Amino acid sequence: MILERGFYARDPREVAPDLLNKVLVARGCRGRIVEVEAYAGADDPGSHGFRGMTPRTEVMFGPPGRLYVYFTYGMHWCANVVCGADGECAAVLLRALTPLAGLEEMRERRPKARRDQDLCSGPAKLTAALGIDGSANGADLMAADSGIELVDDGAAPPAEPGRSVRIGLSSGVDLPWRWYVPGCPDLSRRG
Repeated sequence: MILERGFYARDPREVAPDLLNKVLVARGCRGRIVEVEAYAGADDPGSHGFRGMTPRTEVMFGPPGRLYVYFTYGMHWCANVVCGADGECAAVLLRALTPLAGLEEMRERRPKARRDQDLCSGPAKLTAALGIDGSANGADLMAADSGIELVDDGAAPPAEPGRSVRIGLSSGVDLPWRWYVPGCPDLSRRG
């Protein structure tokens, strides 16, 4: 079942752990979400929207249930799910997936991955493996023609998800807004 807009219309710190074990479907591939990070906009110095809306961050301000895709380090795409109320800046970064279907396509898109568990074990790796790039920025995850959707296949989020500070930030580094499936071999970083 495709997640409805109301699922996303909450604080990203509520949405993030609830996204664990949901399934991202994109361009013929499927992966189970096993690691995420929440970004709370104006209240979060680690968020792209901390200083307000810009052409780059406009999608982060809603409506919820869209994809915010950005280019980083001059070479990688990262995908976030827009959350919160329309007009507020909030998102959840998709950090890692367990590949479920379309592994051949993922391997073709990420030929340097030595093992299947390395295909989607990081935010840039998962976008590359699933063929998500800037053309997906603003995609409505409920629209049939977007080619990207988030699905609840009945797998519950972990009863006790792992939690830590976010990874790779220079601001907002002390906030414990990273959630993950404990023991999963597909994480970008353990613990």
